[in-house]
Amino acid sequence: MLDYAALPDQRQDFIRQKLRHEGRVVCTELARETGVSEHTIRRDLHELSREGICRKVYGGAVLLLPDAGNLSLRKEQHLSEKDIIAQKCASLIKNESCIFIDAGSTNLAITKFLSAELAITVVTNAPDVAAALLKHSNAEVIMLGGRIQHGSGGCVGNTAITQLKNIMFNQAFIGGCAMSTEAGLTGFDFDDCEFKKAAIAQSDQVIVGLTSEKIPGVARFSVARCEEIDILVIEGKRAEETSINLLSEHITILSV
Repeated sequence: MLDYAALPDQRQDFIRQKLRHEGRVVCTELARETGVSEHTIRRDLHELSREGICRKVYGGAVLLLPDAGNLSLRKEQHLSEKDIIAQKCASLIKNESCIFIDAGSTNLAITKFLSAELAITVVTNAPDVAAALLKHSNAEVIMLGGRIQHGSGGCVGNTAITQLKNIMFNQAFIGGCAMSTEAGLTGFDFDDCEFKKAAIAQSDQVIVGLTSEKIPGVARFSVARCEEIDILVIEGKRAEETSINLLSEHITILSV
């Protein structure tokens, strides 16, 4: 075993690997594993946070995920996982309801699994979601307007938020870039995150579908605390771990 007390560079490499593998670290555990004090570990985490590797939280740190790029790139990633998650999300939609579908590749996939007999009103800020819903004759589609943001693929400015605040939703399907117990749901673009907050405020039920690489992790800006999310849909292989880590009595975790 390496003498991590005498080899600070190797100790920080160990912490980096643990963060990338597990998504989070705890100071007490790292101190025991490396044979150094918690003070030394906290200093290491401070250095790693300055490098952009992690974000410090109470008792440890959470992996800071890289920006996944614009929507056109994300559409080509984790396709089968997104379809499985989207199918489960679609099954939660009730007839005669008014729902909001956020921009994002997983939310776009929801449109593929909507029953043709489902009579619903769908409000969206994403042109590709609105276009995909045109084939559903029983779906009334309301497109929020304004400037389209290339990164998210949706309208997120004041015009869209003003329109959004005039509608009440039974359900809102919200996208995100990362999620952890400490930070909740987070994203990389400030305007997009502020728009998501406005959509959440208008909804009776908030549903988030995330692929496994986003949990646990943290992005730059806050979207919602864990207790603001009613249902989290994730892959089955991460459901048990996530149920343990997301210690909130308010959130229901559905594995697929």
